[in-house]
Amino acid sequence: MNAAQPITILIAALGGEGGGVLAEWLVELAVRAGHPAQATSIPGVAQRTGATTYYVEIHPHRHAELDGRTPVMSLSPVPGCLDLMVASELLEAVRAIQNGYVSAERTRLVCSTHRTLTTFEKLAPGDGRYDSARLLDVARGNSRTLAAFDVDATAREAGTVPSAVLFGAIAASGVLPFDRKAFEQVVRDSGRGVEASLKGFALAFERCQAAGGTVAAQVPAPPPDLVALGEARVVEFQDAAYGALYRARVERLRTVARRFGADGDGELVREGARYLALWMCFDDVIRVADLKSRAARYARVATESGARPGDLLRIADHLKPGLVELAGLLPAVLADPLLAWDSRRRHAGASPLAWRMNLRTDTILGFLALRALAALRPVRRFGQRHTEEQALIEQWLSAIEAAPSLAVALELALCARMVKGYGETNARAKENFRSIMNHLKSSDPAAIRSAREAALAEASGETFDAALVQAGAPPRTVKAVPVRWMKRTGSIT
Repeated sequence: MNAAQPITILIAALGGEGGGVLAEWLVELAVRAGHPAQATSIPGVAQRTGATTYYVEIHPHRHAELDGRTPVMSLSPVPGCLDLMVASELLEAVRAIQNGYVSAERTRLVCSTHRTLTTFEKLAPGDGRYDSARLLDVARGNSRTLAAFDVDATAREAGTVPSAVLFGAIAASGVLPFDRKAFEQVVRDSGRGVEASLKGFALAFERCQAAGGTVAAQVPAPPPDLVALGEARVVEFQDAAYGALYRARVERLRTVARRFGADGDGELVREGARYLALWMCFDDVIRVADLKSRAARYARVATESGARPGDLLRIADHLKPGLVELAGLLPAVLADPLLAWDSRRRHAGASPLAWRMNLRTDTILGFLALRALAALRPVRRFGQRHTEEQALIEQWLSAIEAAPSLAVALELALCARMVKGYGETNARAKENFRSIMNHLKSSDPAAIRSAREAALAEASGETFDAALVQAGAPPRTVKAVPVRWMKRTGSIT
């Protein structure tokens, strides 16, 4: 840092993390010590496509040392001229690097190791997450020093918000010419959640210093027992008998593994048990009602909204159940005619039947409506959706059992990743899944893997069709899309 130039700090924080409060604390800290300071902010974009950034400049000299001169400070950061970059989320730190703000010669980088997935990562049909290890390598290689630790977990441990945690990390970075007590006094004088904020500050100060310019060490957790976790999940979803069915299906996977001389708890069983549990706990309106009416959900909403004891909290759920979801609760003999009728309507150009609902789930009537729907869990196994999912699972297991090699069995087991989502997304995923089960179940493992990854890579299906053809299978049938004519209203200007 140049002693004649301001200390430059850029903060990237997501909505609700207190980034504005953090910037105010930094300015207050500097002003109390007699230093000129200035902060500006640029709002981020909704739906997790970017963070709000706060730019702070603090002059290293006090007003008394400037002989009446007033330093001119910038309203925005200059690429390559940051002394400290602070990010509450890992990808936001890398975005700042991509934009040229972080310099390997000058910038100290403090960031979180946790991820809040972006819209683009969530839209991917498969696993669209960026590799966190690679992101950390980029952060380490493009900054002067890196102090990275889990800001989100630290904030939850302290019962505070990320701004207090990041304030402690900034204090530990040594970039600012103020001692720890001055930082803590600003927090005390803020007047809200002081004890929790100071606890988060202290934890972050220790973890940032422990990082030693790298990533804070974390004790690796022992690998989880995926079978036990899967059984607990399916029992919660349905009942003990459903859990026993899950165990029996896992044993079928173990039998396949042992037939090929593999470990009965090896990769085939682990991955198969993981995706089997997720598949058996498919999303339906009963599941949604159950999750939305749990006490833990109300407590989480209250925490995330910042509601204090005694505050009135209103919760309105915007729902749009369709005929497909509702018919899935009925026996197949009743559901199939309804679904066939709706299919004919849609082929004729009509929109899918759905009902918009704004349900006040904080009221007695709204809560009872959810609980009444959740209480239908015992009859779920008689519904058309349950029957369809079980038949598809059995087809999947039979294909694995008939696999000519362990490698083919594993690739087929991993195809369960493809069955996800709801509505049109779920229907398209099952169509792709059936294409592999029907045409590639005895193919080369590489062909199955290529087709699966192509289906998970993009939603249009063009790459998937190409992978099917390359493996010697027919492409999917082209579906007719009805042309919808819209009545013109008003005049055209």
